[in-house]
Amino acid sequence: MSAISASVVKELRDMSGAGMMDCKKALTEASGNLEQAIDILRKSGAAKARKKSGRSTKEGIILPYIHPGSKLGVLIEINCETDFVAKTDDFQNLSKDIAMHIAASAPMSISREEIPSDTLDREKEIYTDQAKQSGKPENIIEKMIDGRLNKFYQENVLLEQTFVKDPDKTVQDLITDIVAKLGENIIISRFSRFQLGEKTNNSNTPPKSLNLIIANGLPFCVFFS
Repeated sequence: MSAISASVVKELRDMSGAGMMDCKKALTEASGNLEQAIDILRKSGAAKARKKSGRSTKEGIILPYIHPGSKLGVLIEINCETDFVAKTDDFQNLSKDIAMHIAASAPMSISREEIPSDTLDREKEIYTDQAKQSGKPENIIEKMIDGRLNKFYQENVLLEQTFVKDPDKTVQDLITDIVAKLGENIIISRFSRFQLGEKTNNSNTPPKSLNLIIANGLPFCVFFS
């Protein structure tokens, strides 16, 4: 095949945010096909993210997001390994994007493991009753239940939700891309979502103490301690 041009490498860099050498390597492997090169970069990024997933994350930021109109707000803690990365535009923008996503999508938890057991049991009971009413064989019923549970997770678990600004990615994909780019482990530790008129906050952690911060010139209550 012909040599990979600098303009194509730049285009892939702009699309993916990956480094120049990674983009050139992916394009070479994909014979110049941009879509295939993006898939290669994502797979490579996922592999890099898995290698970093066990590393300690003691730095990061707590970010407030107030939706226009001041009737909906989110507070999120996102952690990384170093203060240097926490101050980068990529990390700051990732945090803002995820906070905005939480405001729009109202997830119940960060991961599957954090879904309350009583909620999960109730959903399973509903799906089981619905599946049995179909009259399908037992092995098909089990697959139907699993399929509906997976859909429930995709709709309610933050990391598995479709990212509001890019329907081709999940929130986990978004984080994985930035982990590959910045070279550090990144995790979402906790969040709280507040909507005017709601008596309880939508949070993945139980409230312990009430603190008050100022966000965008407005008082913002948060139950982190």
